[in-house]
Amino acid sequence: MKTGKKLLDEMPESYRNDNITSTSAIDMLMKFGDVESVEQIFRSIKAKGADIYGALMNGYNLNGESWKCFKIFEEMNEKDIIPDEIAWNVLIGACSKSGMLHHCQYIMNQIPLNIQNNIRIQNALIDMWGKCGSIEKAKNVFNLVIDRDTITYNAMSNNIFFHESFMISIEKIFLVNGFGLNGMGSQAAKLYREMPNNLRDHISQICVLNACSHAGLLHEARTIINEISLKTESIITTMIDCLSRLFMFDEAQKLIEDYEKTNTPSIAMYMSLLSGARNNRNSNLSEKIYKRMKTLFPNAKESIVADVVLLSNIYSSLGRYEEAKNFRSNQIKELGVKQLKTHDHSHPQSTEIYAKIDRLKSKAIENGFIFHSSWITRSLNENETTESVLCGHSELLVIALNLIQELGPKFIQVVKNLRVCGHCQEFTKVIAKIEQCDIVVRDANRIHHFYPNGQCSCQDHF
Repeated sequence: MKTGKKLLDEMPESYRNDNITSTSAIDMLMKFGDVESVEQIFRSIKAKGADIYGALMNGYNLNGESWKCFKIFEEMNEKDIIPDEIAWNVLIGACSKSGMLHHCQYIMNQIPLNIQNNIRIQNALIDMWGKCGSIEKAKNVFNLVIDRDTITYNAMSNNIFFHESFMISIEKIFLVNGFGLNGMGSQAAKLYREMPNNLRDHISQICVLNACSHAGLLHEARTIINEISLKTESIITTMIDCLSRLFMFDEAQKLIEDYEKTNTPSIAMYMSLLSGARNNRNSNLSEKIYKRMKTLFPNAKESIVADVVLLSNIYSSLGRYEEAKNFRSNQIKELGVKQLKTHDHSHPQSTEIYAKIDRLKSKAIENGFIFHSSWITRSLNENETTESVLCGHSELLVIALNLIQELGPKFIQVVKNLRVCGHCQEFTKVIAKIEQCDIVVRDANRIHHFYPNGQCSCQDHF
């Protein structure tokens, strides 16, 4: 990074407004995560072309600031700068990361038809719609693909030619992944079976196994993994996740033991196993996994912190509140991590939001819903109840915010950076039924479709 910045500082003034040089500089600095320096360079460029805008937006995607891409797109419109294919691809990627349907539809409506018919754009659109929970629109794009002759890709400085069948397999991989994210495991497996054997690569295998895992399709997952000759770490981890979700811990641990006979231990495998143990409230197995992980991965602080949270949650679910509190406090302190509260009262409509939550809570209780204290990982304060603590989770606040608007929505979409907890999973089902609306929640693992009949697309395999 220092060398790169030194080169930029020494660059002659005549090169600073050159689009090719500026694009390279933006790409370099964005990969270093230096967004501020990039924005300074961008503002200093007098004549900006679509390539400069595309490089900036791509950098925002790389650095988790995809929302800025939409502002940049508006600036391009104001200055009558027409995005090229690369810029459109980057914008579609920003939509995928945002997870919001209104962003997707807005950008989709702007893309010229000749660009929409480009195979790379179509692949990106299939991926975008799948990640935003609109599997029907993903299928529609898939069905519209008409150019399935030999396709030319220009990647970096080389021309790479793909045969028609390979291009079809890429489209199917995106669609298999979309089915999996949206809890449509059977459809994902069916589509995978349609792919020629020689084109079922590492990525498609992970996608279909993940789809089976999230849909509880154990037999299908076993059949598929037995057909795979080269079982990589990622493939085995996905199978361990599938077994752990179904509480088949002996078989999952056997896979880990067999893998470690010839490979170094994988933290992802243990995380999958621990997550399943938490859902099963298996404290003995969880403690065993946690101790093993601390021994094997002493420097993996971020993952160990997640383990601490999972294990303390198990203690709480078993009524061992003091043990949960002490364990969490001691371990977090040992790891040197700061904690933040999750409840939020900063929104201008905060009073109305919590009032709506209270009304939903009352209706849920009237219908027999029980707020289980097992989902609380600490002891309650004097002014708290089980209901007040559980109803402060972020996705519930966002849902309530949508519901208090003048025209009550029939569709609500939420994007969450963590996995949905068991309480919010059950309560959101009830809310969807009470309000008779569709609620889509994209969490860290998958997409949940909550329907007005009180069911969820994940069938509780989350």
